[in-house]
Amino acid sequence: ASFFARMFVQVCLYFYCKCLWRCLKFVVRKLTGRCELQRICYNTKPGAARTMKIEASLKGSKSKRLQTSVSVHPDAVEKTIDDIMELKRINPDINPQLGVSLQACLLQIVGYRNLIAEVEKLRREPYDSENPQHEEMLLKLWKCLKPNSPLKARISKQWCEIGFQGDDPKTDFRGMGLLGLYNLVYFAEWDTEIAQQVLSDSLHPKYSAWQYLDFLFSFPSQFSKAEWEKKKFDKAIGYSFAIVGINITDLAYNLLVSGALKTHFYNIAPEAPTLTHFQQTFCYLMHEFHKFWIEEDPLDIMEFNRVREKFHKRILKQLQNPEMALCPHFAASESLINM
Repeated sequence: ASFFARMFVQVCLYFYCKCLWRCLKFVVRKLTGRCELQRICYNTKPGAARTMKIEASLKGSKSKRLQTSVSVHPDAVEKTIDDIMELKRINPDINPQLGVSLQACLLQIVGYRNLIAEVEKLRREPYDSENPQHEEMLLKLWKCLKPNSPLKARISKQWCEIGFQGDDPKTDFRGMGLLGLYNLVYFAEWDTEIAQQVLSDSLHPKYSAWQYLDFLFSFPSQFSKAEWEKKKFDKAIGYSFAIVGINITDLAYNLLVSGALKTHFYNIAPEAPTLTHFQQTFCYLMHEFHKFWIEEDPLDIMEFNRVREKFHKRILKQLQNPEMALCPHFAASESLINM
């Protein structure tokens, strides 16, 4: 009985608040002469703060036309904005900037939905060793990461040098499908220097090759044999570069699907976020996870899940800030300011 009583109270409270909220919006519109969409665009600066409020307003509208506007095809956005202006009885001649602002927000909203679909399609497509394009991408990954070490054979233990588990990488892509390969190739091709450095550091995570040489040439003048042996093993645990890349792809995928990346993408993409934005974000996450791993200084590779979860929570906390952009060097264009 108490359960049904609580349910009844919650239902009554829901409808009361919903009706009260609609009444409040009606009163505010009468007092200001502006609808909620106008107030958001005029009072909130461009970026995630504005777009997320517009998205919530459209989804929460009692009008089906407004509710479905967040899922239209990108080509229909301009027509949808005209419909919204007409439905809300907003004169575009008096409010010319409003249409531009709403269009930018709606492009971001529908673009994010389409990006999820595109990423999901890649994730669901398995790696096929009989597909020449798949094989070409895999070989490109090797050439970018190990340009001075030719691959002796397609099936080779050499793949372990860049962090795959066995002599045929195709088995490691099962969880993330082609998405994992796409991200790794993008990182290696477009951020080559950093990717190669992260790969090298993953093999010798605390000390670079130059630091090892310093230790070597200073022995025995500065270090006793015992001290040198301690120095040699006093380093953070390394990890498998490619396997971690696929794992970080999974992290980025979950951030995207959960909606957590809306803050980031709405701040960096003036219009619709694309697969390139997602891959750039992956590069950022790879670089940041690598630094985080070194800072955590785990005892062994068995601590990977703990470190990954801690890193995940850090990123989620950062994304709660509506002004957050994970990759400052991929900041939105200045044209966003004028929208």
